[in-house]
Amino acid sequence: MKQIFPLSAFLICTLWLVSCTGKHPAISCYDLRCENLTDPLAIDNTRPHLSWKITLPGGGRQHACRIIVSSDSAALSRDSGDLWDSGIIESPLSVMIPYGGAALRSPSLAYWKVKVWDNRGNASPWSRIGRFGVGILDESDWNAACIGLLTDDSTMIHSPLLRKSFDIAEDAGGPYLLHVNSLGYHEVYLNGAKVGEDVLSPAVSQMDKRSLSVTYDVTPYLTGGKNELVLWLGQGWYRKGLFWGHIGDGPFVKARLDRAGKDGCRTILATDATWLGSESEYSGIGTWFPHRFGGERVDARKALPSMESEALDRKEWRRVTQATVKDDLRITPQMCEPNRIRQEIAPAGITPLNGGDAWLVDMGTTLNGWLEFKLPPMDAGREVTLEYSDHLNDRGEIANREQQDIYIASGQPGETFRNKFNYHSFRYVRISNLPQRPDPGNLRAYLIYPAFSTASSFESSDPDLNAVHDLIRYTFQCLTLGGYMVDCPHLERMGYGGDGHASTQAIQTMYGVSPMYYNWMQAWDDCILPNGSLPHTAPAPFASGGGPYWCAFVIVASWRTYVNYADDRLIRNYYPMFRRWLEYVERHKVDGLLKKWPNEEHRNWYLGDWATPAGIDQTDERSIDLVNNCSISECYDCMSKIAAILGRTEDQQAYKNERDRLNALIHHTFYNENNHTYGTGTQIDLAYPMLAGVTPESLTGPVEKQFDEETANRNGHLSTGLVGVPVVTEWAVKNKKAPLLYSMLKKRDYPGYLYMIDNGATTTWEHWNGDRSRIHNCYNGIGSWFYEAIGGIYPDENSPGYRHFYISPQIPGGLTWANTSRETPYGTVRVNWKVEGATAFFDITIPPGSEATVILPGNTSEYTLNGKALNGHEFRLSSGTCSVSIAM
Repeated sequence: MKQIFPLSAFLICTLWLVSCTGKHPAISCYDLRCENLTDPLAIDNTRPHLSWKITLPGGGRQHACRIIVSSDSAALSRDSGDLWDSGIIESPLSVMIPYGGAALRSPSLAYWKVKVWDNRGNASPWSRIGRFGVGILDESDWNAACIGLLTDDSTMIHSPLLRKSFDIAEDAGGPYLLHVNSLGYHEVYLNGAKVGEDVLSPAVSQMDKRSLSVTYDVTPYLTGGKNELVLWLGQGWYRKGLFWGHIGDGPFVKARLDRAGKDGCRTILATDATWLGSESEYSGIGTWFPHRFGGERVDARKALPSMESEALDRKEWRRVTQATVKDDLRITPQMCEPNRIRQEIAPAGITPLNGGDAWLVDMGTTLNGWLEFKLPPMDAGREVTLEYSDHLNDRGEIANREQQDIYIASGQPGETFRNKFNYHSFRYVRISNLPQRPDPGNLRAYLIYPAFSTASSFESSDPDLNAVHDLIRYTFQCLTLGGYMVDCPHLERMGYGGDGHASTQAIQTMYGVSPMYYNWMQAWDDCILPNGSLPHTAPAPFASGGGPYWCAFVIVASWRTYVNYADDRLIRNYYPMFRRWLEYVERHKVDGLLKKWPNEEHRNWYLGDWATPAGIDQTDERSIDLVNNCSISECYDCMSKIAAILGRTEDQQAYKNERDRLNALIHHTFYNENNHTYGTGTQIDLAYPMLAGVTPESLTGPVEKQFDEETANRNGHLSTGLVGVPVVTEWAVKNKKAPLLYSMLKKRDYPGYLYMIDNGATTTWEHWNGDRSRIHNCYNGIGSWFYEAIGGIYPDENSPGYRHFYISPQIPGGLTWANTSRETPYGTVRVNWKVEGATAFFDITIPPGSEATVILPGNTSEYTLNGKALNGHEFRLSSGTCSVSIAM
């Protein structure tokens, strides 16, 4: 960005243009973000990135901008910025703009706004005032004790209430920021009210290396005079036995309350030995090892009627225990959105069991989250058991998932059970020892996932296609609680790299999840061993299975995050990790090809594809080696492009050369010239070499023919597993094979997505036949196809963040219309098309600041653009809307 001339001169030019045209500018700024977060109160650095979007009803682009950042919101309202006034900068960019002002302190709070000018000289009003805070960046600056609560016999209490009273002067001003670093989950209560809407905070981290802090603006909850602060803790992932015994039993917390002002932050209160603690009504069930995540035991006889001081005083309180945790445990601010309740779900049906002593509740959909149950009057001490499952077994009973809550009645009217520090993945709930039929109006399930934005929409003329799309999109909502993406949230609850690798392009197309990937990749970096070995999951609390494709996630997902969001933080921050892992890969090559490597403490197995349908041998060594070496080839390709962006020209060429050598060796080793197949001749073994650039151009036709024959042998089905689904999807998109994928998606028998739906699925399964998990991330990689093929919206790697992109809709026979939108960092892209007779009509919207190259389908070069007849198969569009028609 370049400052071109003084503010006064530019304003004179702008005012002259506006006065001559007689038009008032309609341009405006919205969606202000810092580090891709809306008004974050604590970021993890002092050189943040600022972003915004603009509206330009008449089309055009941003020509210049001015950013003001101030430590005082009142001064900012007067256009005064003591931290940064950029002046007018000539630039069309509005995504991830580096802060260029005075050094920011830790901790501190800043306010900012932006104003832009378009290419016709029209000026926008100032945007709303946004804000961002810098968190506590140095562990030594916390000046707070880590506290927990023990019983008299030194047993850890796993869900304590920790309490402190303090005074605030009547005229002390504000704002007040509460920084909370909990080892385990926490909730904050101030003067009887729960602070904020967050639940199950903080997000996940590699807890033997890092813990996260969360910052709250508690100003609205404070009163002049006496105040009562309560921190309610839950154990979560911080428990003995996890993370290879490198952590102790929890939970613990340290907290600090600051008054933020222009001159910095002044600490009002911090955790120390004077805090008081008491046992709450909640305790845990289960170990949090795979298949044993348990639930919560709630003894309502210990519950308080409220969190007001008067109610708190009824409990017995003891001094807290100060804890000593690992010296090398880092504390960093959480850089992803918090978990929130995103949807309330009412039961679809209730069936009596055991003659009326137990009840089966069907919520009508699988979900990941909480249950709330307003119970009928019961005697004190009566135990009601709630068991959860994502499906019923062959006998119509709850499938055992080791998910269970126990509620012990208080005998008081108006009792309500609700989860707090654990969660369940379920459709069905078996309620036992309840003599009265539950009222459906008293049961609610709550879908929980982070407060990220939905970034897409898709609808077409085919209800089956819509159903598959919606199945995948909803499944992602059930997999992302906690700032990472899991395989299944109830059986393993692990951030598997293979599942993430396979579905990154799909979820990044459907949702705005750049912050989630920032948090997740941080955990991967914390997991790498000194020898360069990576686990198969992150965080990695215990060993897990997978293969090289699982580890390759760190490179490919970071690259895709850059391409989709113009966010280069991952490729810059973790380039050393990428290199270390590829050096580990090199040490395990045999004659130039990666072969099976040894198990490590934190990982096992050596998979190629996984969860394939019956008839596909995923254990065949030929396929495993082919798949893994194609994955490494993709990594070299990404690394060459990343190195170019980072200015590492020697690395760029070295990785390119290594990819070329590896591709030649893969082709020489695995290609069968007699039948034009690779490896075992399965769909993944044929598509992956073509996608990775292994197949010479002269052989692409014969290999594609073999793919078609293999598909015919599989009765037209998509016959791959977790790795193969995104491989076939991406290959099909790039080679305009929409009719092939469309025909696969239309299959109603096994294996297929409609087979799942026809058998009651509301989320995708772990296996095509429904074995094990019914909420899983194995087959969601096809989700990008709806947008990139049918909508035709495809990113340009050379212009990240969709500043330039492609629109090339693929229209399979049988589909007569499709409406697709994609929210990009610059705004909304919309492609709506329909086919009437022999003509296709397209309505296209390009956001301000972006350009698109439109590549038209059909066999003719004649088309109309906004009513004007033109020739050619492609053209370039800037921001605005247009209508196109072409003969098919």
